[in-house]
Amino acid sequence: MILLCGIPSETSLASVVEALEQRDVPHLVVSQRHVRDLALELRVDDVELVGRLTGPGYAVDLEDVTGVYLRFMDDRLLPELDGEPSESPARATSRAFHELFGQWAEVAPARVVNRYAAMGSNFSKPYQSQLIRAHGFDVPETLVTNDPELVWAFHAMHGRLIYKSISGERSIVGLFDETDRERLERIRWCPVQFQAFVGGPNVRVHTVGQEVFATIIETDAIDYRYAVRQTSSRASFAPYELGDDLAGRCVGLAAELGLELAGLDLKLPPDGRVVCLEVNPSPVFSYFELNTGQPIADAVARLLAAGRPQPAEREVAV
Repeated sequence: MILLCGIPSETSLASVVEALEQRDVPHLVVSQRHVRDLALELRVDDVELVGRLTGPGYAVDLEDVTGVYLRFMDDRLLPELDGEPSESPARATSRAFHELFGQWAEVAPARVVNRYAAMGSNFSKPYQSQLIRAHGFDVPETLVTNDPELVWAFHAMHGRLIYKSISGERSIVGLFDETDRERLERIRWCPVQFQAFVGGPNVRVHTVGQEVFATIIETDAIDYRYAVRQTSSRASFAPYELGDDLAGRCVGLAAELGLELAGLDLKLPPDGRVVCLEVNPSPVFSYFELNTGQPIADAVARLLAAGRPQPAEREVAV
């Protein structure tokens, strides 16, 4: 049995559900829309951690679960809990369920895409950059500071700069210029990450187990996700051939981070370097699949259907 956990209408989750249905693979959608009706029981027998997951119209023994696609959103933001006081029984029950499910997913023998612990590097972009560099990729020259004077010195050294958040929270990547002079004082209250601008096209690489799907993005925008807002023109997307060596390095980096599914953001500057900006541990790959026709959802479905990882695989993932 494969569990698909999250909001059923979310595009990446929905596309994997469709792929599993086409392959006639047994699966169950654990919808957060049913947060008030979900329950989880865990116990330790003589051999392993076992238990039972129940929801509207179903009950699943956890020892029968061979795969999990984990895309739960922050349960505290669920519309189904709107209006509930912060200490209400409904919120407390929801929090307990999600915390317990996450703890089970960390140690379950099932193939989990992805375990929360493996996603942890994305919570600190500077920390993740060190891991990326250690795996042989170039990373942009970076400054994290709340001192405006250091920013100007960094600007003088590297020329064009971009800025973005330090954490895993989504932010719009912007180009730093003279018009930011007055706003720069605000960073005294919140450190910001500045990086030397890297030219060349963007390449998003999705790794699914050992499979690789690369997309080249052409745009004049600093952040291609907001190309229309920044340039009034849409970005263009096309499949891209990485080559065996680079594809292998991408798979190796994802495996080193413990990620069964990952989205690597690369830049290919004119000097021939391969620069890795960051690794997304919960990529919305459906956006790229829609624009290129690459069968990423089917690859995720096949990975989940492959069953529990072998001990050697689990060793790499830890």
